Amino acid sequence: MKYRPLGRTGVQVSELCFGTMPFGSDADEEASARMYAAGCDAGINFFDTADTYGGGESERVLGRLMKGHRDELVIATKCYNPWGDDVNARGASRRHVARAVEASLRRLGTDRVDVLFLHQFDARTPIDEQMRGLEDLVRSGKVLYPAASNYAAWQTVAALAAQERHGWARLQVVEPMYNLVKRQAEVEILPMAQALDLSVIPYSPTGGGLLSGKYAGGGENRGRLHTNEMYTARYGDEWMHDVAMKFAAFCNERGLHPVSAAVAWVGAHPAVTAPIVGARNVEQLRASLDSVSIDMTPELRAEISALSRTPPPATDRSEEI
Repeated sequence: MKYRPLGRTGVQVSELCFGTMPFGSDADEEASARMYAAGCDAGINFFDTADTYGGGESERVLGRLMKGHRDELVIATKCYNPWGDDVNARGASRRHVARAVEASLRRLGTDRVDVLFLHQFDARTPIDEQMRGLEDLVRSGKVLYPAASNYAAWQTVAALAAQERHGWARLQVVEPMYNLVKRQAEVEILPMAQALDLSVIPYSPTGGGLLSGKYAGGGENRGRLHTNEMYTARYGDEWMHDVAMKFAAFCNERGLHPVSAAVAWVGAHPAVTAPIVGARNVEQLRASLDSVSIDMTPELRAEISALSRTPPPATDRSEEI
């Protein structure tokens, strides 16, 4: 396992980030413990969760597992999504973010989180107010580094501008969706991150399992692409399934596990710090961990990229490129 700098923080994080969304839900505590141990044994020191994953169970399980060596880990969590029916128990207001972080700290059993993501952009709250909320938490020591998930490039830049204007701690990490069939991040988010020294930890590197090879044979595989409405909508386009079939065939010809290759492809983009990997059991996790052993040369990455659609440039003037 290699280690890479986290933004401008001086902190070193593993080249894979362990996503703990299944902890306490799709994976019970015993399965979560086995996966956690496998990740640590592989050298992962970077863990990503969120306050609403599993109704808070992801944070609780992670908190119990990291007892005794919390200081060796870089822990990221998120807030924004609704907690109950209270109209104010959601969003990125200072009020909600402060309360959400206090609750996350209790569930995690720690005195601070290393990275706090605003899980989505809050169009109802002025950007200065959102960033002031993060600054308050940084000054209190409850959060070390602010971050943004699911932000457009312009929203990230607006946040950074507000922080610079007020002399506040800057965003250090962004978390976009990125995989072989979801490549919009290549247009502006990834170039922006490189230009501004932001770390990028993309989620869903296997396209919600679409690129795992399990759907390549067609038929009614009852994975979450068929049982989860969000993933069905996200990865339901026919062309995406065509890409997945071509990718599975390519990997079979090269002797590569599709999951390993999909994660390695994401991780090899020069803007990416650490793809987020996760699983429901150790057997699924192994393939993601094995991604670090793939020599994803520029030539191999280009061959894989050619299997998918390259998004048009931000100017949409591809005829001049």
